[in-house]
Amino acid sequence: EGYEAYVLYAWGDPVSDGPAFRQDASNTAADQAVQAGMHHDALHYFAMVEGSAPSSTHGLLVVNHEYTDDGLLHADGMKTWTAEKVAKSQAAHGVSIVEARVDGGRWTILRPSRYARRVTGTTPIRVSGPAAGDAALRTRDDASGHVVLGTINNCAHGVTPWGTYLACEENFNGYFVNASGSLPPEQRRYGITAKGFGYRWHEFDERFDAAKHPNEPNRFGWVVEVDPWDPRSTPVKRTALGRFKHEGATVALAADGRVVVYMGDDERFEYVYKFVSSGRYRPGDREANRALLDEGVLHVARFDADGTGRWMPLVHGQGPLTAANGFASQADVLIRARSAGDALGATKMDRPEWIAVSPQGNDVYCTMTNNSQRGAKDRPGVDAANPRAANVFGHVVRWREAGGDPGSIAPFRWDVFARCGDPAHADADKRGDVRGDAYGSPDGLWFDPRGLLWIQTDISTSTLNKGDYANLGNNMMLAADVATGETRRFLVGPAGCEVTGVVMTPDLTTMFVDIQHPGESPSERADPDRPKATSSWPDGPSGGRPRSATIVV
Repeated sequence: EGYEAYVLYAWGDPVSDGPAFRQDASNTAADQAVQAGMHHDALHYFAMVEGSAPSSTHGLLVVNHEYTDDGLLHADGMKTWTAEKVAKSQAAHGVSIVEARVDGGRWTILRPSRYARRVTGTTPIRVSGPAAGDAALRTRDDASGHVVLGTINNCAHGVTPWGTYLACEENFNGYFVNASGSLPPEQRRYGITAKGFGYRWHEFDERFDAAKHPNEPNRFGWVVEVDPWDPRSTPVKRTALGRFKHEGATVALAADGRVVVYMGDDERFEYVYKFVSSGRYRPGDREANRALLDEGVLHVARFDADGTGRWMPLVHGQGPLTAANGFASQADVLIRARSAGDALGATKMDRPEWIAVSPQGNDVYCTMTNNSQRGAKDRPGVDAANPRAANVFGHVVRWREAGGDPGSIAPFRWDVFARCGDPAHADADKRGDVRGDAYGSPDGLWFDPRGLLWIQTDISTSTLNKGDYANLGNNMMLAADVATGETRRFLVGPAGCEVTGVVMTPDLTTMFVDIQHPGESPSERADPDRPKATSSWPDGPSGGRPRSATIVV
């Protein structure tokens, strides 16, 4: 009560003065390249400066578009398959930049806008940092290893102090196939299979055949820096931040001005990372800050049973990361960051996702969405930081760096902030210890400037309102008081959706939230009609295809 919510920017809406969305999905690939992509995920509001203050009524919205459901994207779903459909799917990936302002008391997208643009699955993107030009990044189409076409599966994000956006490539492996029958160990380590996730891009874009082009997968799984203020700028893949399934890239400043980036690798039994730059942030000198993410040290976390933790450097030549152990160079360490973490003995976590740093004391929080395989046969068992077997509800881990300094690499202190669950569950281990409203599968995480922690959930549609999750309802967003641990539900999404991405205007009167894949069903990719029976949000019963969207609260 007391809040208003409405849709601002949905899949297929033009970013500027391009064509409008058609409910029959007859828009072309060229249309889609200048329209909102599918499946909004992370987002950020970059305020215009009016006078000397950031505006709370006019700014740029930057939105990730994580993936596509081709059953919805095309008029006949996947009944036929063509090069045009692959091109349209690629165009529906990436990032949107739109200009938004308040007009007549309501937020609208400003069209046309000189800032508006799309970054897609085929946009040329520069590679920088230690792995740029490495032999493992060179391909038939890019003999230099310096330019990649596209960014895909952008999940969570980060924002730099110099006003750029960090889009993070997560489940890139699903776009590749390797049906050769001989899968290289590193492709296997990153989850590439003979069939992929069913995108079928390789049928008309050969670079996604990992057997024919084994280096192409190495060009994805990076953090991509995008400058929203310069529509002519080229996005950059920052290889110093490591290659893995990046859920996000949360930026903080060390006490001495170095730039710190916290990152989670979103898969069962993967790791938490921290990058610390060599150079220091220089306020007001945007040009000097451009290369800060290219030089520094990437670390991986170990959470020990005594409540302390260590940041272990991923530096070639140190510890086991030597040529004798199969690591040829620093570029190789970063390209194979997961294997480097294995070698260092990092703690295998329960799907580390979004990371948020408190504005009051710099405590760091990280969601562990779930891990039903914890403790299963031939899988790692419980440990102090991942204390539940068959962890279907997930938890939130918190740590405090030495001296409260994000740049510290001294041992840190950690604890479990919340074990998620259902207090009414028959299994005591699944009741959790949440104070207030129950929730599970925590995913999105963001601190507002007051220190209130916003938690968003991503319960799989295969379990939503079923089994262990029978009592929790649809995915939601909650507010948590980290001092007391009290958590209260604020927003509940439409059927079948994930609630993800949140930011406020500087005056804290407007909140932007993304609603992803409303109406989703487990068989959506094969049957485009099933999701419509679940939800036709946001266009209502007379609409049809459900559309991911950014809403205003």
